[in-house]
Amino acid sequence: MKFLDKVKVYVRSGDGGAGAVSFRREKFIEFGGPDGGDGGRGGDVFIEAVSGLNTLIDYRYQQHYRAKTGMHGMGRNRTGAKGADVTLKVPVGTQVFAEDEETLLADLTEVGQVFRVAAGGNGGFGNWQFKSSINQAPRRANPGLEGEELTIWLQLKLIADAGVVGLPNAGKSTFLASVTAARPKIADYPFTTLHPNLGVATVDGHEFVIADIPGLIEGAHEGVGIGDRFLGHVERTRVLLHLVSAVEEDVATAYTTVRRELELYDEGLIEKPEIVALSQADTVDDETRRDKLDALAQASGTKPLVLSAVTRHGLPDVLRRLRREIDGLSDDAADQAAEDAKRFGGSLAEEDWRG
Repeated sequence: MKFLDKVKVYVRSGDGGAGAVSFRREKFIEFGGPDGGDGGRGGDVFIEAVSGLNTLIDYRYQQHYRAKTGMHGMGRNRTGAKGADVTLKVPVGTQVFAEDEETLLADLTEVGQVFRVAAGGNGGFGNWQFKSSINQAPRRANPGLEGEELTIWLQLKLIADAGVVGLPNAGKSTFLASVTAARPKIADYPFTTLHPNLGVATVDGHEFVIADIPGLIEGAHEGVGIGDRFLGHVERTRVLLHLVSAVEEDVATAYTTVRRELELYDEGLIEKPEIVALSQADTVDDETRRDKLDALAQASGTKPLVLSAVTRHGLPDVLRRLRREIDGLSDDAADQAAEDAKRFGGSLAEEDWRG
């Protein structure tokens, strides 16, 4: 299924049905009076967040949605039926914007959440509504009110527990493929990943969702490259995993470049908990790896983890750190979980690296 995270949709609610002009006609009742029923309400247009979807691709091929007109009123004071509603089903995490693309109308973050984007028009009054002591046989009825017509934008921001960021070819997709069942495209050229990928990782019996977005380059917040289109998908994450490739000549510059783009795009991203890791560590020798770790530690102000998605070195450690941030575990609780897990296999420590 192709990925699409922003679409333009035209919606129109149904018109209200017209009221009826009718008079009671029965044998032995000479003056039956007006009995024209009211028109029915027009159908509404709803947007509902459902499970099982992670793209808006369906709305690329159909962009116009219109609810049904309410039924007209009938004699014997019969009110017309309400027009059929239309419900647009979207993935969880979809935001609804007005035509200006800035006014947020709704943010659907939970399964089953429903938003009425356009209300149907009211039905018109039948002639019985206009009966009075002066005019006991009115021959007028109202037409139904017109429905609402508007253009909206649907924008999807994936809901994941952890987001993976870094420069192009930092090993993000390889990492996701190694720790989840996701199968993103992997190759040794920049911008292999053209759209976000989601995967479910498991560590110590606990599951969480990881999002991998296309690589960022300098100027991404202004539209340079393609990563800026997808930065919104890591806005909802609880923690960021920042991968810096050991192949980079200057790992400090690589780290600060991505951090600056995150800050310029949205200050909220820079404030999220961050786990820094030197990826593709199997591609360099021990001495080079130590030098790059020192430089990365100085730039990030934290002790980076070391990992290789190919050899699977350090993957359990990274997943446990992510889980600690996602679940808000204390250091003691996290350490105890790690100790329990090591009894059943565990992971290699940095000092045990065998490149």
